[in-house]
Amino acid sequence: MTSATTELEAATFRKLLEHLDNNKDVQNIDLMILAGFCRNCLGKWYLAAAEERDMDVSDDQAREAIYGMPYSEWKANHQPPATEEQLKAFAQRQK
Repeated sequence: MTSATTELEAATFRKLLEHLDNNKDVQNIDLMILAGFCRNCLGKWYLAAAEERDMDVSDDQAREAIYGMPYSEWKANHQPPATEEQLKAFAQRQK
């Protein structure tokens, strides 16, 4: 992989995070239903990438890198409880 490719991938990832940040109304459960991943998944992938590179990153730090704030703050301000409809759709996707 060239440094130019890495630079493009990093810019694309930053744009994805910016897009998610600008669309806080899109809930994680909606992302899971439609795409099979959510902001929490991105945080887990971020953490796994850090661990693969022997970098000292905590779960909280990884989530904050994705959410742009501590997860507890994001959850309190932007994540209402899932609706019955969302829970049913999520359960269907899991089958």
